[in-house]
Amino acid sequence: MELAYYSDYAVRLVNSEEPARGKDSLTSVEAVRDLFGGNQSAGRRAADADVTRFRSVRGRLRSVFEAADKGDETLAVDLLNSLLLEFPVSPQISGHDFRDDDGRPLWHMHLADHPSNATAGYAAIAAMGLAFHLTEYGVDRLGLCEAAPCRNAYLDTSTNRSRRYCSDRCATRANVAAYRARKRLEADRSERTGLAADSAQRTSANGER
Repeated sequence: MELAYYSDYAVRLVNSEEPARGKDSLTSVEAVRDLFGGNQSAGRRAADADVTRFRSVRGRLRSVFEAADKGDETLAVDLLNSLLLEFPVSPQISGHDFRDDDGRPLWHMHLADHPSNATAGYAAIAAMGLAFHLTEYGVDRLGLCEAAPCRNAYLDTSTNRSRRYCSDRCATRANVAAYRARKRLEADRSERTGLAADSAQRTSANGER
């Protein structure tokens, strides 16, 4: 498993809440387990207490994205380092589940967590994955969607560092809103120009009298 994969853990957790819309899907043990995706064995460790603990880690991960979005690299790194210290992992070489054509293991790096609970395990993987992404691609590759009121987190993997939205849906919605705003501005300018022309014509007519 590529280490970059683990950064998706952070994004999934952060985006389980949409503060501006007042939405929060992290309300049950089942919701916590769903965040683990295919890692079902880890998800089965989740208990009722993990709902509150997951929300706490979620807020701290969102703070990392917020700092990066504001261009405060030092703060983003400091916040992420505090998570790494609190939730450590052990890198290990693994060959499970992956075989080449000859049946030999495809060795790869794996992050082995040693959690006391489901939250600690998830937080360790999410923080380490995000750290690998940050150091590999740069702090500016951690973003928050610009399509208000979304503000979902995303990881920019574009070749020209141009990503601004969390999804195609938000990009389309933002482009449509910008187009309509331009049309309204053009209409207002046209109306003001027309009114100014009418006023000038009336003034000219009054002067000729």
